[in-house]
Amino acid sequence: MVIVRRTGSEPRTARSPLRMRFWLSVWGEAWTVFGTVAFALVGRPGWALACGLLWLIVTVDLVVVLRRIRQGAHYQPGPDVPPYLPPPGNRP
Repeated sequence: MVIVRRTGSEPRTARSPLRMRFWLSVWGEAWTVFGTVAFALVGRPGWALACGLLWLIVTVDLVVVLRRIRQGAHYQPGPDVPPYLPPPGNRP
């Protein structure tokens, strides 16, 4: 039986499912483009601006995700590697 010791730094060192974030960003791109165009066509400039700003945020996220996907896989320790020690100031 392997007991994994928590380090307390998991949120900072957690891995992100990049493929899922990619497809959610693509979905967000489609909806924000649609919303921006639809609100602009019906004469709602405030809502069109809001959707346009959200479109910008989703596009930046998509670029970041694509950059990280293209960086490739990073070292992932196996189950036989003990967890990292917490920073010196946070040790029990």
